[in-house]
Amino acid sequence: MDNFMSKAVEILTTAGSKLILALLIWIIGSIVVKKVVSMITNLKAMDKIDPTVRNFLGNLIKIVLYVVLVLSIISVLGVPMASVVAVLASCGVAIGMAMQGSLANLAGGIMLLIFRPFKIGDYIVAAGDEGVVKDLSLFYTVVNSLDNKEIIIPNGSLMNSNIQNFSAEPTRRVDLTFNLTGGRDVNEVKQIIESTMAKNPMVLKDPAPFASPLEGIPGGLAYTARAWCESANYWDVYFELMKAIPTALGEAGVAGPAPTTNVNVHQ
Repeated sequence: MDNFMSKAVEILTTAGSKLILALLIWIIGSIVVKKVVSMITNLKAMDKIDPTVRNFLGNLIKIVLYVVLVLSIISVLGVPMASVVAVLASCGVAIGMAMQGSLANLAGGIMLLIFRPFKIGDYIVAAGDEGVVKDLSLFYTVVNSLDNKEIIIPNGSLMNSNIQNFSAEPTRRVDLTFNLTGGRDVNEVKQIIESTMAKNPMVLKDPAPFASPLEGIPGGLAYTARAWCESANYWDVYFELMKAIPTALGEAGVAGPAPTTNVNVHQ
């Protein structure tokens, strides 16, 4: 009985000392992790990084440091690392299978943060939706549509679809088409359209506005009108030219083609 009690006391003393040491390591390690993460995220070099990327890096560093801390505590407690690795691997496989969609979104978010096909404030068309990018997180991208609807797009869907970024370049081309009668001189009509575009202060002089007959249509010609502007002014230029050009053509007596009439002959 005495041997049993002495053995039990020895085991409890050893286990207790390990638990106390593990607790001290956790307390001190948590303080060190917070200090290290704060120091890294407050570096001047981090100010040059996009806020979303900066937050992601901070969280990633915190997770890695806490994993190291937990493994250190497990080692102090005397748990075999081979067993720990086996358990973690099994848990990783189970969690991965249960969260395939979320992991795909996470992977997509990481790829978006690395390659940066768009940034907050850009107007994009992707995954069947379009609008201005409001927020970019690890799992979802939030887009505001033109009629101010909030659209939340999973990052996995974004990375697997074509992305059109209309704000990536500083300038854009406005393309318009007008169906006009074919009875007027082509050069005269061309000059009216080009001069009207050139009068708009938001239309760039270089490249110069361009107009030309595009194709023949019943009763007339289809004219294409092309003007370059700053990307931010695209819709203002589009709507103003859609008003100004037909008005100028009407004042010059240039009308649209006469409607065709279908005649059915019954025998």
